[in-house]
Amino acid sequence: MGNIALVTDSNSGITQAEAKEYGIHVLPMPFFINGETYFEDIDLSQEEFYEKLEGNAEISTSMPAIGSVTDLWEQLLEEYEGIVHIPMSSGLSSSCETAIMLAQEYEGRVQVVNNQRISVTQKQAVLDAAELAKRGKSAVEIKEFLEETKFDSSIYIMVDTLTYLKKGGRITPAAAALGTLLKLKPVLQIQGDKLDAFAKARTVKQAKNIMVDAMKNDFKKRFGDEEGKNMHLYIAYTKDRQAALEFKGQVQEAFPHAEITMTDPLSLSVACHIGPGSLAIACAKKLPTA
Repeated sequence: MGNIALVTDSNSGITQAEAKEYGIHVLPMPFFINGETYFEDIDLSQEEFYEKLEGNAEISTSMPAIGSVTDLWEQLLEEYEGIVHIPMSSGLSSSCETAIMLAQEYEGRVQVVNNQRISVTQKQAVLDAAELAKRGKSAVEIKEFLEETKFDSSIYIMVDTLTYLKKGGRITPAAAALGTLLKLKPVLQIQGDKLDAFAKARTVKQAKNIMVDAMKNDFKKRFGDEEGKNMHLYIAYTKDRQAALEFKGQVQEAFPHAEITMTDPLSLSVACHIGPGSLAIACAKKLPTA
């Protein structure tokens, strides 16, 4: 990777174990649960999180403390010439803007990437950055590439319950009550900047079909790659791995020429807002060959 350090946060879904394997550095996202502070994948596992979430604990998310960010940067800059820092989308958190502000004190040695991604597409941006560093690209060149290609990705998410969208204030209590009464399965989308409504389904089967059709449309019209030969394709989920495996089979039938990666469960900061039982399909353009 040369003399560039890569930093991201646990919103990317990259675990601490994977970070060691990839040679990168992951800031754990903090959670406040019933008044106590926990850190994702440090002292809060997936199992513990869902136990607390489904036990109606009071849970809120926050961004990494400023000191945690700058301490890590300063430690790395003793060893590396520069840092590429890839936080979650600026449209979903203020952590990106904060990092950009902090980086101004480091005389160009810290390049903060605002490529407006989260979860599996954020992870892909980090992996792309690692490959670009191996190819000898500078921190500035990596930042510029990731920001130029930030919209070369797409995410669709089926939410199984409206409870957590209501808790997070993303839908009104009245809308949540009506949706629950009608047993709606909303499909949300992330096309860069933020989480938006995409469609309403009456069943899980219908929601899956909506997501597959939406991804087919993106491959053909947005990315000009109907078969997905130059696309990464992912299946992601919250808590229910078996449901994700079944969905993967359906997606593979729809995209027989694409290699599909099923990720680990979605990061806890994502799960906190959408709840258990969610399914997602996501894509990102592959890096051009060297």
